[in-house]
Amino acid sequence: MPDLLGVTNPVPGHDSNNVNRNMPVSPNDPRIQNVPDPTRVTRPDNRTEQQDTGDAAKGNQALRYDSNFAAFLQRLAGTPDLRESLSTLFALYEGMVVSSGIEEGLAAEMGALLNMLKMDEGQLGKFLLSQMANGSRFNGALFNLLREAYSNSNSEAVRSGILQFLKKYGDYSSTNHLQGNLLRTLTRLTRAIPASYGSQLLPMVSQLEEKLNAGDRQGALKLLQGSILPFLSAYTSKTNDMGLSRTLISMLALDISRYENGSEEGLLQAFHQLNSSPGLREKLSGLSDEALLRLLQNTSFAKASEGDQFATQLAKAAQKALQSGAGKEVQEAFRNIVSAFLVNESVHMPLNHFLLPLQWDDRMVFSEMWVDPDAEENLKKGKGERENTLRFLFKIDIQNLGFFDIVLTCQGERVDLQVFCPERVAPFSQLVQGELSRILTDNGLSTGAVQVQQMTRPLTISGVFPRIFEGENSINVKI
Repeated sequence: MPDLLGVTNPVPGHDSNNVNRNMPVSPNDPRIQNVPDPTRVTRPDNRTEQQDTGDAAKGNQALRYDSNFAAFLQRLAGTPDLRESLSTLFALYEGMVVSSGIEEGLAAEMGALLNMLKMDEGQLGKFLLSQMANGSRFNGALFNLLREAYSNSNSEAVRSGILQFLKKYGDYSSTNHLQGNLLRTLTRLTRAIPASYGSQLLPMVSQLEEKLNAGDRQGALKLLQGSILPFLSAYTSKTNDMGLSRTLISMLALDISRYENGSEEGLLQAFHQLNSSPGLREKLSGLSDEALLRLLQNTSFAKASEGDQFATQLAKAAQKALQSGAGKEVQEAFRNIVSAFLVNESVHMPLNHFLLPLQWDDRMVFSEMWVDPDAEENLKKGKGERENTLRFLFKIDIQNLGFFDIVLTCQGERVDLQVFCPERVAPFSQLVQGELSRILTDNGLSTGAVQVQQMTRPLTISGVFPRIFEGENSINVKI
């Protein structure tokens, strides 16, 4: 029994008052966690919570427990380079020779993808505009109005109403994706649970598919909430299955919640709440329900999503590779691509991200573009008379030439440009610098600082866009 109060008989030769008295506490000792710090409250257990946020480029840090956003930045830094994965993948398929590890069916999918990348100057412009439209869900006059109203309003009720409408619109515009998720998850569940239960679930999945194809959202929700979820709940209670089925059921419940939240009726109800605000009612100019739905169904995002053949073909090729017996190198490249997309398109990131692979003058070019549309937030700083600042980071890999990092900062018509080039291009840096200045001038832009120098190491996203670490620019949920 521990001598907590010092009331038990002392053990000969053991004075508890002297225990640890001569052992200094060193904050730098790696064996000691949660050293008492009078400036903060520490945990009673041995889990270290307070860690240095550091730079996202340091991928070897321990996982953050106190910040979802900091953990996301670490995952971003540790995500395989999308450019390298694309370069590896397309090099394998260039010429469409079916070799070891490359299946003929997958080669056909990649052939269709490669044909899309053969672009001239005009096609490249259309492809870029399509990527930009497809990458911004909240774009257009209505969302610009709501964004301005949110920034200028001091009413929490108005701000909350705007966020609620945007959340419902996000789920409403994801209806097709959510329906696909529901069917895919349920199909996986029929295989993840014992056959005796899977055979009972399968007819319900078929009924759900019929209702979804018929556009019967209420009927689908009734089936999901009244039959499928109770069936799965009863299965879990009886079997205590803590394996894959539990994860799939959690994913299913989340998608059902979003599917219900994205109903047309709920969207219109949230819109009516916005109209209850005098300031917003005046700006919305009596927009009717029919006009609102027509406006949302014809946004640039909706049109771009429907016509995004490149993303569709890339997804088909990835699915074919990951589900078939493609070679290890091919599957690893596709896994890296999928992982990079999932992390790069995270809602936590206050940046726009675009992928621009193409074949130009018989050379493959793999490029990523990161954009901060409001690099200095001049309006918030009370400098509304100044032009807003845009900042771009281009990561470009040109076949047989090398890897480039380009940082472009634009304020009005003034453009500053930094180019970090491979070693073989460095001797021509002055020539490249002069040509870039000429190109900017020929296009009616004012040339600021233009620098071309040899790359020592690739730029990090956090190094070019340091404001992503600022709390007001990120979703930083404490656990």
